[in-house]
Amino acid sequence: MLKKPSATAKPLWKKAPFKSSYDAVIIGGGLHGLATAYFLARDHGMTNIAVIEKRYIGFGGAGRNTAIVRANQRTQENVPLYKEALELWPVLTRELDFNLMFYNCGNLNLAHSDAALKAMRTNVATARFHGVQSRVVDPKECKELVPALDISERPRYPIFGGMYHPPGGIVRHDAVVWGLAKGATAKGIHIHQGTEVTGIGVSNGKVVSVETDKGKIATNRVLNAAGGYSAALSWNLLGMKLPISVLTIQAMVTQPLKPLLHHVVSSGAYHCYANQTLKGEIATGSHMDPWPNYTTQTTARYIKHQAEALIEMMPCLSGIKFMRTWGGLADMTPDMAPIMDGNHPHEGYYLDCGWGYFGFKSSTVTGKYMAQYMATGQCPEILAPFALRRFQEHRLMGETAALVNYTPDN
Repeated sequence: MLKKPSATAKPLWKKAPFKSSYDAVIIGGGLHGLATAYFLARDHGMTNIAVIEKRYIGFGGAGRNTAIVRANQRTQENVPLYKEALELWPVLTRELDFNLMFYNCGNLNLAHSDAALKAMRTNVATARFHGVQSRVVDPKECKELVPALDISERPRYPIFGGMYHPPGGIVRHDAVVWGLAKGATAKGIHIHQGTEVTGIGVSNGKVVSVETDKGKIATNRVLNAAGGYSAALSWNLLGMKLPISVLTIQAMVTQPLKPLLHHVVSSGAYHCYANQTLKGEIATGSHMDPWPNYTTQTTARYIKHQAEALIEMMPCLSGIKFMRTWGGLADMTPDMAPIMDGNHPHEGYYLDCGWGYFGFKSSTVTGKYMAQYMATGQCPEILAPFALRRFQEHRLMGETAALVNYTPDN
């Protein structure tokens, strides 16, 4: 029988009075918004900050992911950011005095062709150049790492080898949301849930206010960290068009099983990734839906796809049941790299969006550097490659670059 919550239990964060003026307003009560608020207070002494969330803390992508973290990205610009993000998890666990459940169990990306193995060797070289542990492994070592894998010729896409990244792993996403909210409010940050931003006031090219359904806030700094809703907000409130498509990502968990998957396993050929949670469930996700939409619905097509992919890779999972499914919104740019910028015609308006399905992995370190950007007005060097103007100048990044016809509105 479930116990009722204790009458003396205290909430992790405080309910704050709504003020008419803040030094900065952060739109979005997810991981990026909360992390930025926390680091504004911790590193820059800025505590007169409001985090505005239309629904509730962790409503969006923060609560709708498979909790995987890693630093074996493809490009020189991305790897340093994700490396520092991995290093921050144990630091924040101590600082926040909150168990984020970080488990660096290692990440195994499978290759199903010689071409895929060659690409992985390039990835490994990039990772090692930046001091990130990563190595190419053969099918036999893949099997040693994950005994459940089928390395025979039976699968539709036989395993040719893989890329093993020991520092990667998983973090409990809900714990990160709760820990950051707790830490931010302890430093004086105000969190306003159930509050909708309805407008952004601009005078002479500078941000001067934010309109909400609770009242007007005077401020000269606004951060858009609204995830899947960030592009719509920029367009509706400022007429600012962003090169972002919103796509649904679906995920699901199985019934609890005895421990059998001790590493995160992923396959680009099967469009499938999986890890085993502390409860024993196999958490698994796939690629994004191929069409832009704003739904978080799940479909029978993806349930079928995940079942087939998992059984192809790990036949011992045949017959297990999916217990729960969910969907989340991914704000995807054409090159699958984010937009982190404050250098555009609307002075004081900062962007932290376009993360696609990489937003969770990067949330804490991005908050650290976006806080620096907002506090000083100077873009940190590590964020410079992610400027919005790269689309105008046709300098797409190499995570997954595609041609795009982007014309800014100004």
